[in-house]
Amino acid sequence: AEEEPVPSRPRFHLDLWLGFTAHSWILDVGRTLLTLVLPEDWTPLNRPGAAEYLHFLFNISTPLLLLRMLERTPRALPPTAVHLGIIAVVMGTSLHLTADSVTRRLLLIGYQLHLSVRENPVMRSLQPPSLVFVPLFLVLFLFFGGCFRHRRQEDRMPAAAWLLLVPSAAYYWYLVTEGQTFILFIFTFFAMTATVMRQRRRGLVPDANGLFMLYSFSAALVLVAVWVAFLWSDGVLRKKHPGLIYVPQPRAVYTLHLRQDQPAPSGS
Repeated sequence: AEEEPVPSRPRFHLDLWLGFTAHSWILDVGRTLLTLVLPEDWTPLNRPGAAEYLHFLFNISTPLLLLRMLERTPRALPPTAVHLGIIAVVMGTSLHLTADSVTRRLLLIGYQLHLSVRENPVMRSLQPPSLVFVPLFLVLFLFFGGCFRHRRQEDRMPAAAWLLLVPSAAYYWYLVTEGQTFILFIFTFFAMTATVMRQRRRGLVPDANGLFMLYSFSAALVLVAVWVAFLWSDGVLRKKHPGLIYVPQPRAVYTLHLRQDQPAPSGS
């Protein structure tokens, strides 16, 4: 009997992951940092701020990046599902932009993110729901589902993947903490783990791209655990997150410990 041919060895998509990491840090994390550190007179209330321009670019580039990611997966996906997913991403990022724009203006008139709605001196908090991140995690999971190879081709991650591991894990930590997406993140991680177990029974193992995603999610989970443990005894943040899942937002920590003594500007 002829031996079954071994499929060609898939490569690590360095350009894809490098672009995804740079895109996430510059356009997603960067706009949050700009909201907090830019002087208030640089961002008048009647005009879009620098963070909002970054969010415009984020809205345009994210669907293109996710489409590129889906094109790289070996497993063919139904075109209708791809199109619906991209539409959901566009709608979600647009809603996120609106919520962030309102949040920026609330910050400029003295809103304290570490306080609950009932205790806040300024109106109410408008936080983007974690639902807008569902398409992102869904695309990541669909891409992961195609990152498997035959057991005979098993190898390790290249050095470039290890270098990208820290910023990638840190960005997932940011999504979980700032975006309040812990439940969505942990369900995606469990689904990825279950996929690995199911594929191993079929003689398949994750390739370099799959290992990179698994290690990034695992490292992010460790970072979240350290973050929660460090702020576990903070009574003020506990009041804002009274439920079973306690994951403080970095911006709330900033307004509580670094900005609460600053005088609130007079909104006009």
